[in-house]
Amino acid sequence: MTSDASPTVVWFRDDLRLADNPALTAAAARGPVVALFVLDEESPGIRPLGGAARWWLHHSLASLQARLAAHGVPLVLRRGAAGAVVREIAASLGAGAVMWNRRYASAERAVDTELKSGLRAAEIEVQSFAASLLFEPWTVQTGSGTHYSVFTPFWRACQSLPAPRQPLPEPENLHGGSALPSDELSEWNLLPTSPDWAAGLRETWEPGEPAGLARLHQFVSGDLADYDRARDEPSAGATSMLSPRLRWGEISPFTAWHAAVDAGESARFLTELGWREFAWHTLFHFPNLATKNLRPEFDAFPWPDVDDGALAAWRKGNTGFGIVDAGMRELWHTGHMHNRVRMITASFLIKNLMIDWRIGEQWFWDTLVDADAASNPFSWQWVAGSGADAAPYFRIFNPELQAKKFDPHGVYVQQWAADASPLQIVDLGLTRKAALAAYDVVKRSGRP
Repeated sequence: MTSDASPTVVWFRDDLRLADNPALTAAAARGPVVALFVLDEESPGIRPLGGAARWWLHHSLASLQARLAAHGVPLVLRRGAAGAVVREIAASLGAGAVMWNRRYASAERAVDTELKSGLRAAEIEVQSFAASLLFEPWTVQTGSGTHYSVFTPFWRACQSLPAPRQPLPEPENLHGGSALPSDELSEWNLLPTSPDWAAGLRETWEPGEPAGLARLHQFVSGDLADYDRARDEPSAGATSMLSPRLRWGEISPFTAWHAAVDAGESARFLTELGWREFAWHTLFHFPNLATKNLRPEFDAFPWPDVDDGALAAWRKGNTGFGIVDAGMRELWHTGHMHNRVRMITASFLIKNLMIDWRIGEQWFWDTLVDADAASNPFSWQWVAGSGADAAPYFRIFNPELQAKKFDPHGVYVQQWAADASPLQIVDLGLTRKAALAAYDVVKRSGRP
């Protein structure tokens, strides 16, 4: 690209970073840059962020704003329907181009498609880039041209494609364009105040690209070597803790992939990146993933009326089952939960308390700092048995056996739920029978 006096608007979304940001790199090569972030809670179908996600977004935006300012690039903050905001910003600047990295959820794609048409009609250059997924959803297809519903052949197909590209460096020629009025980040009220429940989040996390890159380096130079063996042990500290970094785009999957490969890799860690890809590819083809069973036969599942007391006990970590309570308390304190324990707590809600997976998905959406539109509902449907490549419904995690296997010395339970009630709110044997009986209703429904 050649330099141009007209500024380029870079619209940041879930890519709050300078390194390996193709839209930013292309814009910097073109000329002066104005960075924009839009808090869009108005466009149809856009899912409002949960509380923990809003906390993370505030701090990650503050970090990005400071990093851009060091290059003389303003980060303009606006809220409203994104399509209208971007068009207004571009017009007020006399922008020659608008650039962004692609999104894959249906409502977001609709906004981007309409905006791209409108900008081009106004003779403004528009470019979008692949930055958030290793493989574009339309490039991974079965031999018959359909999308995959089982992970193993999906991942095999991905691995048959050209390897993920190398990450881009932070652009050296980045400089700012004209300043525009901007909202104050504090005015968005993303942080909890009444009450301020985020003390544990502040204690656990430092959002922002520099901290994300530091954590990635720490992981690949240390914990990665033990990842395959210890990743299922919640007290081992062997997980990457990169999920919120990837969710907010503080690091890219390309950066994570090549950091692992360069460190001698862990096939299991690369497969976990593949599982993230599978979730997003599934959402691309099934946009109602958070509200509708992927397997339609599960529409016949006979969910009973919600036991509000049991639901409250699960949310607060007062079920009487140590590993469940530890997980739910870790979640509330840190905005995060070990992946093995996520499966255990989700199975307990769905199959022991017989509460619809959508209710659990919504709670995790509100309390996880890494909740995204794909991985969160995808994982809940996997546990429920209603999703892609799902665990069979009759596979019911016994929390006591899971604790013996993955927390045999009770270290994790002691850390998070030492004072939890020992009174168990359900009988595991009876609830297992009830769950299997409900599953038989699905099998007898005769639905495809």
